[in-house]
Amino acid sequence: MTEPRWLSRSEQDTWVSFAAVLELLPRELDAQLQRDETLTHFDYFTLAMLSEAENRTLRMTALASMTNSTLPRLSHVISRLEKRGYVRREQCAEDARATNAVMTDEGWQKIVQAAPGHVENVRSLVFDPLTAEQLRNLHEISAALLRRLDPEGRMMASARSSSGRE
Repeated sequence: MTEPRWLSRSEQDTWVSFAAVLELLPRELDAQLQRDETLTHFDYFTLAMLSEAENRTLRMTALASMTNSTLPRLSHVISRLEKRGYVRREQCAEDARATNAVMTDEGWQKIVQAAPGHVENVRSLVFDPLTAEQLRNLHEISAALLRRLDPEGRMMASARSSSGRE
């Protein structure tokens, strides 16, 4: 058995800080959206991806990729959003085996209402504390981590990250 590659003191400090961000950021994003819009961050992200799609419609498999989710998790969230009247499911016209998620007019109104507060929260929590150079570094770091975590590039974030989009 090979000897474990223990973290250096600097690596430990970096990991502890990063792990704290991984725990605290989702909680803060959820808290604002729950308080202001009775949505989770994942609900919001799902609606946001649908809002940007042509005819506000996406195959469930594509939406799962765009939301960095599994189909079972996405299906559960879509069911919850359907009950609230924000989305509906339809059989895909091009492939009868596939299902589309379609944003309703109520869903569109909800995302339009929720977006300003969410964007301000993201700016406040993530972008405002960082310099332009730190933002570039964060983009590069995120892209490097995504290449390791999603080597097949299945998640939309991986494709966007590797394309160098601003």
